Amino acid sequence: MSLIVKPSIRRLPAEYLDKIWGTPAVEPWFVSDGRMIGEVWYQDDPPLPLLVKFIFTSARLSVQVHPDDAYAKSKGLERGKTEMWHVLRADPGGQIGLGFRHEIDRETMRRAALDGSIVDLIRWFDVKPGESYLVSAGTVHALGAGVVVVEVQQTSDTTYRLFDYGRPRELHLDDGMAVAHLGPWVPPRMFVSKASKAPWNPVLRTAYFEVHTADVSRPFALDRPDAPFALYVFTGGDGKIGGEPYREGECWLVEGQADRVPLEPARPTKILRAFPPKL
Repeated sequence: MSLIVKPSIRRLPAEYLDKIWGTPAVEPWFVSDGRMIGEVWYQDDPPLPLLVKFIFTSARLSVQVHPDDAYAKSKGLERGKTEMWHVLRADPGGQIGLGFRHEIDRETMRRAALDGSIVDLIRWFDVKPGESYLVSAGTVHALGAGVVVVEVQQTSDTTYRLFDYGRPRELHLDDGMAVAHLGPWVPPRMFVSKASKAPWNPVLRTAYFEVHTADVSRPFALDRPDAPFALYVFTGGDGKIGGEPYREGECWLVEGQADRVPLEPARPTKILRAFPPKL
């Protein structure tokens, strides 16, 4: 007879980060106190291999790129950084930049990073709530102004800035050029996941994380996927999870071989679920 271990369910603490490109407009997910909040991080102690963030922008972020695992380890770092963005809100004209409009060479990229024309070489996408975008390591990218996203990423804070609109922050051209892909961004193919059962909708799967979303208004039981843990990000609504109250803007960690964890919405609830995949 298999042993069923009662799952550990807990709300992860929120860490608020002020950013020069942030905004006080963080409601309804958080209560605004006038600070220029750019990011809200959710992480366990010790850190999990996945990190969840809310990101709020009032100006364009730097044009940047992240290393893959191999390059990161060559620099003495634990891992690289592949991430994804799930759009929650976008002002009219809200955009994200992913990849280049066409193939370029490294010397062109260096010159464009130095004179700022790299912004025009990037392909900019108009975005709307509910869309998701994969930002693989090596993809040159930028978040535009007036967007709110949930980001799921490998736990790493390694960012190579290529251009920063004249802000007084360090650039990392040599490392950035060494890891950057020089062509257009290619969207991932959709997939059918065995871990995805109603009400879950598969979004994407990488070697580092699998992501699903759900819109629910009736009680149901969380069947945790075959993974060491799963993160549940409440992007809308409120209710109870495992008998404890949740609200939008929170991230909950479920560990252990779960029996059926009850989720009882008091209001229609939107959830993003992320976990390490079994590939």
